[in-house]
This record gives sequence, structure tokens and C-alpha cells, in this order.
Amino acid sequence: MSRDSKRAIVNAAITLFNVNGFNGTSIRDIAKKAKVNPATISYYFDNKHGLLEHCFTIFFEGYVKCIEDGFSLLDKGAASCLKRITENIMYYQVENMYLTRLILREISIDSQMVREIMSTYLMKERFYLSKVFEKGIKTREFKKLTADYSILQLKGFLSMPFLNTQYMTEVLHILPNEKYFAEKYAGEIFHWIDGVVCNPLYERIYLAVK
Repeated sequence: MSRDSKRAIVNAAITLFNVNGFNGTSIRDIAKKAKVNPATISYYFDNKHGLLEHCFTIFFEGYVKCIEDGFSLLDKGAASCLKRITENIMYYQVENMYLTRLILREISIDSQMVREIMSTYLMKERFYLSKVFEKGIKTREFKKLTADYSILQLKGFLSMPFLNTQYMTEVLHILPNEKYFAEKYAGEIFHWIDGVVCNPLYERIYLAVK
């Protein structure tokens, strides 16, 4: 059994889970699309739930890395750090659009698997983003905001395109799988950061302290 077989199974599952839903997809469906024996799926993932859990893991491992890479710039300023995190996540989600759609849909369901994800990856996300907002507020680079509500707004911006892909393509004629979209949409979130999150008096305050 090769890594190519495992990759083919994962790709087939992501496609079918998106089209037919998790409950509407069988192991035989996945095996047929991946051109493998159903026993191969059992060998790698035990069952369909194990396969879905693997999809969660590969998505959030990359997602948290995007945040960690941006967080490393916190010493250069909270706004710059938050923008880099935003940009990293947008490009990551565009590059993995079908996986992103699947995960965002499944994460809305109250299940044991989702609770485990929240207690690990999503708590890491909250930790890093809270640190960014807290530093920005403390240094007065950001307005006096509530960090948790600001995180909620940011997550709304980042997830919306991938929860509404049909609306985007059919009504707005925007293609969310193109690199141009990631660049343009990240820029729109930057406007929100500059206009809503950032303190317009920060430079004056900073120069006064200096």
C-alpha cells in the first residue's frame, strides 16, 4: 500500500463529503472514486469517522501553523502581526478550498469529535489571537475592544466565503479558489483592521512616548 493510495482516499473523501455530505457518503463510494479496495480504507483509517477525523487533523495542523507563523511577528506590532495571520489563513484556505468548506460545515455540528477539536486546535487559535489583541490594546495600537468579540468578527470574515461559495460564484461571480481572490479579500479585511481595530491616534501616542 502506497502513500498515493492514502492521498487518493483522502481526496476522494473530501470531494464526496462536500457533494453528498458525510452521512450520504459510504465507504464503497469513497473506495470507488479513489480506485482502491474498501479494505484499504479500513487499513489506514479504520472507518468513515476515522477518515473524517484525519481530514480535521490535516486541516487544523496547517491552520494553526498559519497562525503561529504570523504570531512570530508580534514584536513588530499587533496590527502587522494580525494582518500577517489573516493573510496566511486566507491563502491557506483558498489553496485548500474544498477541505476548508468541509471542515467549516462539520465544525458547526455538536459532536464528540468537534468538542475534541475545540479543546485542542481552537483553543490554540484563541490563545494566539487573544495575545495579539491584548498587546494591541495594552500599547494603545488598538482601540479599547473586547478581544473575544473581535476574534469572533475576524473569524466571521475568514470563514464567510467558504460557507457561501455558491452565492459567491452564482450571484457575485467571484471565484474563491483563485489566488487573486485571496489577495483581494485579505486586503478588504485589512481595511477592517485599519478602520475598526486600530487606534488612529496610535502614531501620535507612540511618538509622544518616544
